[in-house]
Amino acid sequence: MKPTLNEDAPIFLQIADMIKDDLVEGLLSEGEQIPSTTELSNFYNINRATAQKGIALLMDEGIVAKKRGIGVFIAEDARDKLVNTRMQDFSNSYIQKMVKEAKRLNISKEELIRRVEQDYDNN
Repeated sequence: MKPTLNEDAPIFLQIADMIKDDLVEGLLSEGEQIPSTTELSNFYNINRATAQKGIALLMDEGIVAKKRGIGVFIAEDARDKLVNTRMQDFSNSYIQKMVKEAKRLNISKEELIRRVEQDYDNN
C-alpha cells in the first residue's frame, strides 16, 4: 500500500482503491489477509471508522470477505472480477472515445492499430 494519503479523494475510497491496486498488481493474493482496520488507522493516522468504511466498500463489492474472529481476506476470484470490471471501465472511458475520435479524423482501423502498437511498444 502507498505510504501516504492525499486530499484528492475521500480517505475511505483511497483505502479501498489501494487494496484493489495491490490485488491487481499481484502484491495481494486471493485468500490473503488484508490489514485490519486498527492497523490501517494506526499506519495512516486516521479514524478507525474511516478505515472500516473502506473495508466495508470492498466487502459490498465482493473483493474481500470477513472470517469471524480471524480477520478480512481477499475473496476467491476477486482479482478476475476486479480486472474484468477495470477492463470494461477502460474500454468505456478510453477505447470507445479513441475510436470515435479516430473515425471523426478519418483514421483507418489499420492506422489506429498501428499507432496504438507503436505507442504501446514505446512506453
